[in-house]
Amino acid sequence: MAHLLVVESWVGSMSRLLPRAIREGGHEFTFLTRDLHHYLRSAPEGAAHPLLGARNVITADTNDTEALLPQVERLHAVLGFDGVLTSCDYYLPTVALTAARLGLPGPPPEAVGNACRKDATRRVLAEAGVPGPRFAVHEEWSRIAAAAREIGYPLVVKPVDLCAGMFVRRVDDEEQLASCVAALAGFPVNARGQRRAPAVLLEELLDGPEVSVETVSHAGAVQVVGVTDKSVGGAPAFIETGHMFPAALPAGDAEAAEQTALGALKALGLTDGVVAHTEIKLTSAGPRVVEVNPRPAGNRITELIRHVTGVDLAAAFVDVSLGRAPDLRRTDTGLRSAAIGFLVPGTAGTLEALDAGAVRTAPDVLEVQLAEPGRQVKAAGSNNEYLGHVMAGDPDGTGARARVESLLDEVRSGLVIR
Repeated sequence: MAHLLVVESWVGSMSRLLPRAIREGGHEFTFLTRDLHHYLRSAPEGAAHPLLGARNVITADTNDTEALLPQVERLHAVLGFDGVLTSCDYYLPTVALTAARLGLPGPPPEAVGNACRKDATRRVLAEAGVPGPRFAVHEEWSRIAAAAREIGYPLVVKPVDLCAGMFVRRVDDEEQLASCVAALAGFPVNARGQRRAPAVLLEELLDGPEVSVETVSHAGAVQVVGVTDKSVGGAPAFIETGHMFPAALPAGDAEAAEQTALGALKALGLTDGVVAHTEIKLTSAGPRVVEVNPRPAGNRITELIRHVTGVDLAAAFVDVSLGRAPDLRRTDTGLRSAAIGFLVPGTAGTLEALDAGAVRTAPDVLEVQLAEPGRQVKAAGSNNEYLGHVMAGDPDGTGARARVESLLDEVRSGLVIR
């Protein structure tokens, strides 16, 4: 039995999948958090959050890495950790530093730090010749505006250190750019209380569909698990509205996306102890890297993969965090594709009605999760405002996305926001 240290977590699906994978692997974990109530609030009424079923739950200031590392060293001397991990992007650099300090398996802290900063990722990949958009990074408005004119409108504005598409916007002129920069400046601290970098990333707007390449890195070798497609809506925001695994792509496009992702991971140094989710645009000029996430994919993509291949990426994440070879053998699950579609609110108000109707019992449905009436709703500006999702599979081919879209249309017919 191994003992893992889990440092914070998202409160979505991975916060439940990871504890399950740890226990199913025959292991136990200690959970370290700065705000226990963050997880208490996210649990369904009358149920304890799975993270709070840890062998130990310890409160510490996980935002103060300098003070945290000596504290974790003392805990390690008593509890004896065999690995350390997190699903939350904002704590991936802390976990990498902790693993290095304790002599535990994990990717190099510099590699994780570069992957978690969008501007650093851009610089590292550009130096290595990995294809990406033209970009610029500045803090002062005059330099931001000048760089935007040089790149050319339309372009994409991004924070360098936020997740879930927050504040990522398409801008078509300098007035829109100024509005986006002001909005970013008005959000100086992220959702976990960490002060944000003031830098603004500008990128060339890329054409073509977007996919993600899911990989597992162990002992210097990176194995591709597959390619997932993505649908995006909510312009000028970039909100993920759905995914399908595997992506319905010509073999050449899938291979090109995979090779581009492998090149990015190698350039960043993410070839050991990582389950990664690398986003790629298949542009008319070839694949371009959007970003590299050194953690398992969110938005239930890991579950799409499990339904189709039997591969459990949460379990693989636990294995590589312990320095062990992951089990990536595929099994015949009876499905050839699986897809998820998200219910994205377009207006603000109070959710008065949302009824799945017969969708829950429809053929090929794998999951239905919907918000309860009475919830306050705001028009979605990122991936944080979903009102639920529908997941379905296809036993015959890549028809899962069409099936999900049809089911979502049924759910939307019962949606009332006032």
